Amino acid sequence: MPISLGLQTDKARGAYAELAVLAEELDFDGVSVFSDLLYQSSIVPLIEMAWATERIRLGCACWNPFTLHPYEIANQAALLDEHSGGRAYVGLARGSWLDGIGVQPKRPVAHLRDAVGFIDALLEGEGRGYEGPTFRLDEGVRLVTHSRRLPILVGSWGPLGAALAGERADEIKIGGCANPAMIGVTRERLRVGADSAGRRAEDIGVVLGAVTVIDGDRDAARSLARREVAMYLDVIAELDPTVQLPPDLIPTIRERIRDGRDDAGEIIPDDVLDLFAFAGDPDDIAAQAQGLIDAGVDRIEFGTPHGTDEAEGIRLLGREVLPRLSPARRPAPGR
Repeated sequence: MPISLGLQTDKARGAYAELAVLAEELDFDGVSVFSDLLYQSSIVPLIEMAWATERIRLGCACWNPFTLHPYEIANQAALLDEHSGGRAYVGLARGSWLDGIGVQPKRPVAHLRDAVGFIDALLEGEGRGYEGPTFRLDEGVRLVTHSRRLPILVGSWGPLGAALAGERADEIKIGGCANPAMIGVTRERLRVGADSAGRRAEDIGVVLGAVTVIDGDRDAARSLARREVAMYLDVIAELDPTVQLPPDLIPTIRERIRDGRDDAGEIIPDDVLDLFAFAGDPDDIAAQAQGLIDAGVDRIEFGTPHGTDEAEGIRLLGREVLPRLSPARRPAPGR
């Protein structure tokens, strides 16, 4: 049962290496970095972690082909793969908050599909070229030092994005989600694209990742998680078809965020918080993670900030949560 960590790109030089080494020592399977709008570029933290580690899988979840050309995504992923000794994956997603920089994606899923086709063709190194509605790669064009297809992850909540993942990806990540009910929903949505491509939906990994705050002080952990998750809840909560939210919850959160208030998350009910974040003491986090495993998730990604102190939060996850998880309780997969 792969368990990975997700880091925000807001740290000082050297901090990424320290956290990645810690993750490897604690037997996590990988570390992803986010590529949220207006944060630092992800490639420098990824290379820093690649140089400091030997085993863990590394990647960006996710690069955005609306703000970065697929050539640059492929080239940076190839660089990471070479510097990590073959441990890289490529994550792609539409992203959020793009209006603020004047980017308004049209037909985003078609654009993502086009980006996947271009990136696959360039990375595999056979020079076969690619011709899509937006992106084109001439026959014979190859990267100078890379010729290996990398695993593709698509980040998406919606049915069209899931169908794309079923058709072309190795994994789909539901970012900001800790809801077991979304696993079955996503698996059925994957099946649409998988069937059209002659693939099995069970062969595409379903990844759930969300804000994580673990602490011996349960109340402190959940209070911080509420503050951290408020900004994301505004974007993603209405995308979950299995959840009935209080009717005034999202409008009130949006209003408080718009007014610059730091109490936007205080109104999030406990049951809603547990669907969109991992929050509490080790018992809480272990129970949430085991619930996802039992529901058939293929990978869990514990996201930033991990704790009131990030390194200590990661230690608690590695020492107090990972040993309690039991893949044997999960229903037998069809893969």
